Amino acid sequence: MGSCGSSYVRRTVPISPTVSPPHFLGHANANNNNNTDFPEDTYSRGQPQRDQNTPEKCNKARDLSLSDVTNGNHVRQVSKRDSSSQVLGEIVVCKEWDLQGSLARSNDNGRCSWISSASKASLSDFRSKKNMFEFWEVAEQNKKNSNVEKPSTKRQLSNESTQNFRVVKKPTVRKDIPYTVEASTLSILPGERKTSMVGRKSRKDLFHDPKVFRRVDNHVLAASKQLKTEKVHSVQKITQCITQGAQSDLERVRAIWIWLCHNIEYDITGYLGLSEKLCSPEQVIEAGKGVCCGYSRLCLEMCRVLGIQCVEISGHGKGIGYQLGQNYQNTKSNHMWNAVQLGGQWFLLDACWGAGTVDIGTRTFTQRYDEFYFLPDPETFIDSHCPDDCQWQLTDSPISLEDFEQSVFKTSEFYRLGISLISPKSLHLLTVNGEAVISLGCSVPLEFTYQILQQSEHNPQDLSSSFGLLTVSRKGMNLKLLPPVGGIYDIMVFARPALSQGNFSWVCTFQVECQEPKPSEERPENPFLSWGLQQTAKDLGIKDCSHGIEPFTTESGTFELILHTMKPLMILCEFVHKDLDPSLAKRCVASQIEEEKITCHVLCPFHGYYRFSVFVKDFEGEGSYQNAGNFLIQCTGTTTNLNELFPPSLSPACGPGVKTRKAGISKPSHSGPIISTQQGKCNITFHIPQNVELTAVLAKEQMHNNKQTLNRYVLLTYTDSKITVSVSLPQAGIYRLGLFAKTSSIKDFSHVCDYVLKCSSEQPGTPFPSTFSAWKKGCVLFEPRSGTLEPHSWVRFRIRVPGAQKVCVVGETRTELQLNKSRVWEGEIFTGGASSELKLAAKFSSETSNLDVIMSFEVMGLQTEL
Repeated sequence: MGSCGSSYVRRTVPISPTVSPPHFLGHANANNNNNTDFPEDTYSRGQPQRDQNTPEKCNKARDLSLSDVTNGNHVRQVSKRDSSSQVLGEIVVCKEWDLQGSLARSNDNGRCSWISSASKASLSDFRSKKNMFEFWEVAEQNKKNSNVEKPSTKRQLSNESTQNFRVVKKPTVRKDIPYTVEASTLSILPGERKTSMVGRKSRKDLFHDPKVFRRVDNHVLAASKQLKTEKVHSVQKITQCITQGAQSDLERVRAIWIWLCHNIEYDITGYLGLSEKLCSPEQVIEAGKGVCCGYSRLCLEMCRVLGIQCVEISGHGKGIGYQLGQNYQNTKSNHMWNAVQLGGQWFLLDACWGAGTVDIGTRTFTQRYDEFYFLPDPETFIDSHCPDDCQWQLTDSPISLEDFEQSVFKTSEFYRLGISLISPKSLHLLTVNGEAVISLGCSVPLEFTYQILQQSEHNPQDLSSSFGLLTVSRKGMNLKLLPPVGGIYDIMVFARPALSQGNFSWVCTFQVECQEPKPSEERPENPFLSWGLQQTAKDLGIKDCSHGIEPFTTESGTFELILHTMKPLMILCEFVHKDLDPSLAKRCVASQIEEEKITCHVLCPFHGYYRFSVFVKDFEGEGSYQNAGNFLIQCTGTTTNLNELFPPSLSPACGPGVKTRKAGISKPSHSGPIISTQQGKCNITFHIPQNVELTAVLAKEQMHNNKQTLNRYVLLTYTDSKITVSVSLPQAGIYRLGLFAKTSSIKDFSHVCDYVLKCSSEQPGTPFPSTFSAWKKGCVLFEPRSGTLEPHSWVRFRIRVPGAQKVCVVGETRTELQLNKSRVWEGEIFTGGASSELKLAAKFSSETSNLDVIMSFEVMGLQTEL
């Protein structure tokens, strides 16, 4: 929360990226919100000297160094006038001396940490200001006599380690139990790099999974209910009750953490100054709420009851009121948290941020447990918590306050989802040639989305996602930003596990400054989040793609996308342009589905950018289609005429492919789904099994002055294991040729594929003769191929009819054809009679004189004459 509360309001967005995620809270914290003010002029006695070699970035800590806290010094402010306490300047210094230690102790370097014999005196002997100064004089003299050199950067245990002192706010002074830890027991200090940093244990070294605490957590939650029922407010009783059965200090700290996160709410009214801030343990327990110092001091006191070494740490937190790049220079710290010592090593925790989230706009606290802030690794904790004393960063290379200000804002979800930062390394980045790029890595497959907020004098403006190009792989994401105008933009990134149906979680935020925007056309929105193949494409059966994540530019008005598949897939496509009607968009795509490949042929009728999205499912599966990829296409040259789009109602299975193979149809003469003809004629051949029958249906959206039905312009010829589909197109334009097949055991025809026929011939084609049931396998018409004959002319007939005993042409008269050596029936027929139709018939049995009609021809002009 931020300045005194949990780290941030956890933000989630639904699947649709058009829903605006919440924004950063717009006000900064002007006051010290954790009730822990440090005076500008520090007290003159009892404070170790700073190391002259300490880097400048560490010297920017508060006047009261938190290294003093590591020596048992816990500091709180008091009023200038306090009748119950002795006043030194503006603060009261209360020294509580170790009454037991009187022997010298050896540190790691062999130096002796002296313990004054005066420490044997009673605490009451030093209640007066005079006695305190007298004691300090003795202490300083003994120290000089001991010739012990005062530690600097690598701070060692000194006489200060055997003393506890604090600066306490008057309203929170307790005379019975001080909020301190026996400093003489602090065996490892953060400043001791050799002992605390080298070989430091990580959180995973302590526990591999929070589930190991299930027994402890369940006990704490159950005990908490009983304690509330009994209205127990004693720190000692609560601590002893919730840690009952804990078998280690780690489990005891865990019990304290769970109790704090589930029993104390954040005090929003106290944070806003609408009520008194509650920080003392009893007040916090009784009210069930507190600000950050309430959490930290209660944690400190509970650890004291158990004898666990714990300290409070003050510093800056990127929480409530935080603004990107906020300047913390010369400002008071705004947050408090804790550090505990486990196994001789310090670990950090923030129960305030682990308890829940705050919406400062509605002044509401939402209890939402966050595991991340329980003993996080210092390298991740520093992203949101910067202690006043850089030693409490607990890292080998402490960062400066300036670096903390410029660090990328990351939420706990960033680490929970296993995300890593690739670039940029700081939150602020400038565009180059109008572009900026953000790259993140991930350890497991994730889905990403983003929000672009343009800063303004009033409220930030939520921009279209079309001003960013997001690409996602199994290893991470890449976001290219193209701001439309100059200015400052906040980029919020969201993520969720791949194939998840849950909400996206806010993971990090960047700030982009654009000085010179790059002129660009409007890009379409992408509701499917990322461009290129989805990282789950392989799970759907797609190996790779012919095009990558970059926009594809076409100057011809056409585009071809090839998906290489590991198994047969069904496909649906969506084609989007700002000026393209959805009904016309369906006529811009023709897809061919093969065993290990899907080819999408795309037409672009307008200039500008298009979004082309593909959805797939198993060819035989009953499941739903899933988005497999989204591609950005830019048309800059010639566009496709709207009258030359693909035919309506085109099947997703165009051209030969999986369906034709399953029907036994093979060896197509035309392997692609699109056939162009300048003569208006074409022949398509296949090999088919004996038990398969094929038929074809020709269709066109609009026909002009055509008296014949389109089925007259298709002729199927069977020869042994081969079939030829002959097509003669009556007009220029785009046609759909649908092929249907059935076997001898199935009565109905089923669709196997579509062809797109593009005719550019100005000479209309003529129809074929009408065929009848006697037109069967083996029948081949050589002449005449046209079904309409010129009147008063001689026409040569040549036809092969297997099994026929007699073949003749019947009009007003009957003319028999002769069988030649090639087993072809042939002869010449005069069309000058009065009959408008000539029928080609055959006799197949000697037992009857009946003739079976094979096909019929029309004599032009005679129909109207009659």
